[in-house]
Amino acid sequence: MSKLFKCFCFYLISSFSVVWAAETDLAIEITQGVDEPTPVAVVPFAWGGNSALSEDIAAVVAADLGRTGIFSMMDRKNMLSFPTQENQVFYRDWRAGKQDYLLIGRQIPLPNNQLKVEFELYDVVRATKLLNGNAVGSMNKMRSIAHYIADEVYEKLTGIRGAFSTRIVYVTAKQQGDGKGTFRLKMADSDGYNPITILERKEPIMSPSWSRDASKLAYVSFESGKPAIYIQHLATGKRQRLQSFPGLNGAPTWSPDGNRLALVLSKDGNPEVYILDLRSYNLTRITHHYGIDTEPSWSPDGQSLVFTSDRGGQPQIYKIHLPTRKLERLTYEGNYNARARMTQDGRFLAMVHRGIDNVFRIAVQDLKTGRLDILTDTFLDESPTIAPNGSIILYATQKGVRGVLGGVTLDGNVRFILPSASGDVREPAWSPYLK
Repeated sequence: MSKLFKCFCFYLISSFSVVWAAETDLAIEITQGVDEPTPVAVVPFAWGGNSALSEDIAAVVAADLGRTGIFSMMDRKNMLSFPTQENQVFYRDWRAGKQDYLLIGRQIPLPNNQLKVEFELYDVVRATKLLNGNAVGSMNKMRSIAHYIADEVYEKLTGIRGAFSTRIVYVTAKQQGDGKGTFRLKMADSDGYNPITILERKEPIMSPSWSRDASKLAYVSFESGKPAIYIQHLATGKRQRLQSFPGLNGAPTWSPDGNRLALVLSKDGNPEVYILDLRSYNLTRITHHYGIDTEPSWSPDGQSLVFTSDRGGQPQIYKIHLPTRKLERLTYEGNYNARARMTQDGRFLAMVHRGIDNVFRIAVQDLKTGRLDILTDTFLDESPTIAPNGSIILYATQKGVRGVLGGVTLDGNVRFILPSASGDVREPAWSPYLK
């Protein structure tokens, strides 16, 4: 088997497994939550307008919080009252309903199709107000307003910044009547709503990566008959094809400063990690080894890259310090560790792990203690991507014969899936916080 063929297998094993079907939106289903989730009641928000609203903002907020698995949301039919002002809040009603927290709000129409939403969060047990806020936005962006409110409530209750207002990209595939396929690069809200197609091609699309200001995507497309790296500007739709080298051009990932791409090239006959400076287009080779080096990812400070290499005989994860080129092996447990991604604090490393049972699962390693924990128990788990607040890992997995997206918290206590009627869904990438 040639080294280039091995490299493509190595590169593709955690990228695409196509099953054809029709396409629709994603929908999150909790499959495992914490044993004692915190009870929260989100009351329908008051509306002062003359016509019905297109979205139920309070319902979207409740759905956001409920999907985390750490909150249990009170059913509206069990609510004894529907307060919209502080003087209408009677704590005894909510204690009787065994609620710990209560969220109320008011929706106020403004000129030019704008909407103002005022909201308050109350601690039912202590009978105190915890949060008083407001959000203003377009009537056409009501879900965005809801995600913002959910972020505020989540941070107040957990101490962790919320990530409901972020986005995800992923790749889907669909069979045409002539038996040929269509690949789509799609972007959606973090809950799978408002999906839009960024790119549609007859050839595979792989490895989407967000720029750190969330304005651009880098990805691999085979539309020219061979792998090439493209940059897509989301605001304008402008595409830019980077210089294509012989052999493999793959696995692009943005540096934290947004000025560089780490990527994998085999132009010199062997798959190696390179860095492309997007200002000067200077190319710097980072690794030098006869093994396969692939899947680079940046450390949060931009001083190091983690990557997958079989230089030790099996795929494992290594770290190279860019100023000194000092190399360090990070993983030892299991016979396969790949597709590493660091949390934003640099403490944890998410990866695809294969142990003695030869099943691919998502695992996380504490880089301070070295402890490795397996987080999933599904089948053929791959392509982990981490929420910008470090709370959830999104990944591709199998449900029956179809590829779906799954999610798991960093401690493994909460799990969910995003089933889709679109058949195969792969290659998720979670955006940074939106500016």
